[in-house]
Amino acid sequence: MSNKERTEPQWVTPSSNQDVPPDYETIGTIFGYALQALSWLLIIVTFPFSMCVCLKVIKEYERVVIFRIGRLVFGGARGPGMIFIIPCIDTYRKIDLRVVSYAVPPQEILSKDSVTVSVDAVVYFRTSDPIASVNNVDDAIYSTKLLAQTTLRNALGMKTLTEMLTEREAIAQLCETILDEGTEHWGVKVERVEVKDIRLPQQLTRAMAAEAEAAREARAKVVAAEGEQKASRALKEAADVIQANPVALQLRHLQALNSIAAEHNSTIVFPVPVEMFGAFMKKDQ
Repeated sequence: MSNKERTEPQWVTPSSNQDVPPDYETIGTIFGYALQALSWLLIIVTFPFSMCVCLKVIKEYERVVIFRIGRLVFGGARGPGMIFIIPCIDTYRKIDLRVVSYAVPPQEILSKDSVTVSVDAVVYFRTSDPIASVNNVDDAIYSTKLLAQTTLRNALGMKTLTEMLTEREAIAQLCETILDEGTEHWGVKVERVEVKDIRLPQQLTRAMAAEAEAAREARAKVVAAEGEQKASRALKEAADVIQANPVALQLRHLQALNSIAAEHNSTIVFPVPVEMFGAFMKKDQ
């Protein structure tokens, strides 16, 4: 806020809008200095007991934003270590700089192809600017959580069901970019967004399972037909070889007997050539 805006504030009353006299801010400044002098006097009079109230210890992962008579103290956020607070005129707020993990509740989302799915995700973010997180938004953590929910719904609403199931990394990256841009002025940095699970309705799950099973059966029939076709061609080639050389049939016969005997089987099958029955068939005719 510029000096001109501070020296010329606008006060709004139920009846009319009018400028505040410039003397009001001067009077407020004088009273502020007087209150500050009284606070220092109180600290000196009650020393060293006042140090129990004035000295605060800030951890390594924390920062403190101090307001003195409503104005931000020059120098920005304080900490880590020990800081000094003036009673009666100083108010402070601790900001945690550690990464916060937020599990987004399951969101009922209507996809682009009119399919209702339930999606839940995890968002990791941290406070990067303590002063902005205090001055620019009421509750930066809560606002970021609400924005994460709406961003997830909007990002997935532009995707089809197939894109949701196959492009999780791209969707997570899109949500991270949108969240990072939205929370930049709040002093919040979004570290990572992960889509945990996408749950489909039971009826749609059964339909997709039936479709997948039918596709697998169709592929199995095609593979079996191709195998039969290759086997038929192989048998035809074998028949052509045997027809060209009748001795090959006898060798195949002996090979089959050898295979049966190797299995310690007590039953041996002797194939009888069909030509042996040709003479009896002629006699009957």
